[in-house]
Amino acid sequence: MTAASFELLRAAGAVADNPGDAAAVGHALGIPCLSPYEHTEVFMLNCPPYASVFLGPDGALGGEGADRVAGFWRAIGLSAPAEPDHLTALLSLYAGLGEAAAQVRRPATATMLARARAALFWEHLWPWLPAYLDAVTDLAISAASAWAALTGAAITAEAARYRAPATLPLAQRAAPEAPSAGDPGGLVTALLMPVRSGIILTRRRLAAAAGDTGTGYRIGERRYALQAMLAQDPAQTLQWLARESEQWAIRHAGRADPGPASEWWSHRAGRTARLLTELAGQAAADQAGADQAPVSAPLPAVTTTSQPMPKPSAMAAPGPMSQPRSTP
Repeated sequence: MTAASFELLRAAGAVADNPGDAAAVGHALGIPCLSPYEHTEVFMLNCPPYASVFLGPDGALGGEGADRVAGFWRAIGLSAPAEPDHLTALLSLYAGLGEAAAQVRRPATATMLARARAALFWEHLWPWLPAYLDAVTDLAISAASAWAALTGAAITAEAARYRAPATLPLAQRAAPEAPSAGDPGGLVTALLMPVRSGIILTRRRLAAAAGDTGTGYRIGERRYALQAMLAQDPAQTLQWLARESEQWAIRHAGRADPGPASEWWSHRAGRTARLLTELAGQAAADQAGADQAPVSAPLPAVTTTSQPMPKPSAMAAPGPMSQPRSTP
């Protein structure tokens, strides 16, 4: 790696930190600058740049996923920052290890630093960053897409410098089970956890799903939005999710370096797609059965016998209460 490569990675990571840095770094990188609104939409509401969200067993910030990354910081003799798994911190650390290796004079120290950098890459960057950048691109925000393309090219170039390890990263080896038909109640939870489902469902993608399926989109947490869509039209929603999972399986398999990690992601997304296709078929069959169920017999028609209208003379004269009121 060259000094320029280190600076590129560090700058790319800084974009994900805060709107001020994103604007300053965007000019330096020659890419469109994210507005504060766009920065919030990308990095807070849809694609939080934390490894724990995508590799952690609970699919949320912090927890075991963050602790695992913090352990890496400590293993190489550094104090873990407050957010050890944030993309800004990870890319800065990766660049810093490269710079340190280039500056030391002892070959043994340089080798140690190079090994640490490779471990950081294969354990805590490559397992989630390519898919994360795809999810950012899917948001269809031009400045964010430009950043994702630049960062993706840089990280792919780094992958080409190494030989992919034969074993899976720990986060994938220890990942919870994929969604299964035996746990229908936990389906929504599993789908929203990338390490379980192999897919990334952002708020914006769920809103697109609601539009494609003709279901209403409930603004709020993704869990409640997806539950509402499944309640409104389970067959259409499950079919959309199956197609989305198939696309993710293709994406994972098409990585520049389809090593064990990418193959694992592709297999997991493909398994999710097959499950959702099966569930969609069941939901469609259930709906068809409900539509064909015999309806209740109609009530018998009520027959009336027409009676002659009474003669005017036989009609009761209007009482006092029915007299029209005079207008003053």
